[in-house]
Amino acid sequence: MAVEVAARFADALRRNGLDVPLGSVTAFVDALAALGVERERDVYWAGRATLVRRPEDVAMYDRAFAAFWRGDGVPAPSIVPQEPLTLALDDGTAVDDAGEGRLAGRTIAVRYSAREVLRQKDFARCSHAELDEAHRLMADLRLSGALRRSRRLRRSRRTTRRPDLRRTVRRALRAGGEPVRRVFLEPSARPRRIVLLCDVSGSMDAYARELLRFLHVAVAGRTRVEAFSLGTRLTRLTRQLSTRDPDAALAAAAGSVLDWSGGTRLGDGLRAFNDQWGVRGMARGAVVVILSDGWDRGDVEVLAEQMARLRRVAHRIVWVNPLKATPGYAPLARGMAAALPFVDELVEGHSIAALERLSEVIK
Repeated sequence: MAVEVAARFADALRRNGLDVPLGSVTAFVDALAALGVERERDVYWAGRATLVRRPEDVAMYDRAFAAFWRGDGVPAPSIVPQEPLTLALDDGTAVDDAGEGRLAGRTIAVRYSAREVLRQKDFARCSHAELDEAHRLMADLRLSGALRRSRRLRRSRRTTRRPDLRRTVRRALRAGGEPVRRVFLEPSARPRRIVLLCDVSGSMDAYARELLRFLHVAVAGRTRVEAFSLGTRLTRLTRQLSTRDPDAALAAAAGSVLDWSGGTRLGDGLRAFNDQWGVRGMARGAVVVILSDGWDRGDVEVLAEQMARLRRVAHRIVWVNPLKATPGYAPLARGMAAALPFVDELVEGHSIAALERLSEVIK
């Protein structure tokens, strides 16, 4: 009853010139359900609080209220059976022959973005079709990376920097030997190297393939990115993921990873990385991103030791844990707890939106 009365009163307000959106009507229905319609004062203030959005509309609301509820002035609208109202969900893809969306009768199309819903959806809960669409969305991700000071010099507008004698003399020769305009130099900046270490063990099965897609986007999209897989061994995947074709890159990476869906020895993998590449130069001044759920069957003391070694040379360490999005999550896994003191950022990695936030964190 309250819904029907509220809908008719909202129609009366609209005919009198008030702009009454559907959300306001819903709030008015909730207010009537709580207060009832027995007392006129309650109904008046419930409507004024929910249906009137501008002070200049109060007088118009008072006239429409008096006409509808008391029968003063303009007669209240007659009670007529209302057609059933159907809400049709439209993701914007279905159009008619003219290329425009079509509304039939009392059907109202409510538009929503299927892509926006998919951006927030956990990879582990996506269907095959949704994962295919997620791969297309992932192709739009861009990693810029933090900047570091370079030994190369560039022209500077500030006069407190190192003078550029060569350009200053050349300009002086054009002005009869007088150094009218001096030129200065300053150190330039270049992107820091990004090192990505992705856990491909059995506990990461629900996320490993999608995270490898992210690694491919990073490696193929910019220079100075290195990619590795971690499981029972360490495998370098930079060359395999450097091709532009994502399917060919993932196939080549899968063929190179011999310990896919196996056990996890994060400490041993990080020790191999530090000994062969990281401490020798690859991780020095770099942003190191470890994509793992933190489950480790190896010695956690080794993991803590290697994380400490890595922390001493890396610019930042970012740990991406897909399980962090789980309600009530706490970093209680042995490997995660051992590595956490050496991590600068612990972020989620379970969805497209989470990977977009990761791209911002890496900056």
